[in-house]
Amino acid sequence: MSPIDIAREEAAERAARELVSGDYQREPFIDMIVRHVRQFLGDLADSLGGDGDTVPLSAIGLALVLAALVGLLVWSSRRATRARAAAAPEGIFGERVLTAAEHRAAAERHAADGRHAEAVRERLRAIARDLEERAVLDPRPGRTAAELAEEAGRALPGFTAGLRAAARAFDDVTYGQLPGTPEGYAGLRDLDERIRKARPARVAAMAPAAGSPEPPR
Repeated sequence: MSPIDIAREEAAERAARELVSGDYQREPFIDMIVRHVRQFLGDLADSLGGDGDTVPLSAIGLALVLAALVGLLVWSSRRATRARAAAAPEGIFGERVLTAAEHRAAAERHAADGRHAEAVRERLRAIARDLEERAVLDPRPGRTAAELAEEAGRALPGFTAGLRAAARAFDDVTYGQLPGTPEGYAGLRDLDERIRKARPARVAAMAPAAGSPEPPR
């Protein structure tokens, strides 16, 4: 039997580094695991002076443990990437600057086509843009859905719960990859219509009550 040219630990380490390298990101995960396990078994068999069909059971067990460890490593890496994306949500608006009316029209088109996730996103953008156009909120690039709900809720206290629910729906379809629903979109459309008719708290406080005399000039 020929001497072993490479230690098992080193072979496992090399295979793990190759598995997690960017060269194989486009290859299906299962195919990648199978290919590298076969390569590892073949290299180990060559170093032991045998062939792939006479590999000792201990080598097969080592290969299975290696495959499980690499799979856990890749799964953990992908999970961490998704967690970082969810922890740092982007702003509500995309690159294009649209009016509230344009966002509403886009939302209706998406809903008519059954794309309710897109419809939910566009309807919340319509709410945000409408509040900016009416000077209820100051325009601010990068505002998140949660920030919109809190800031708009202070100006429109009666809509705080609805705005928070709308923000959660936006985050669910945008970052949680959940499908939108006709009911969810209908709720945002109703909220949008009611907010359009609402007066901000600071404006209502400044307006004279019905039937009261005007302040002296």
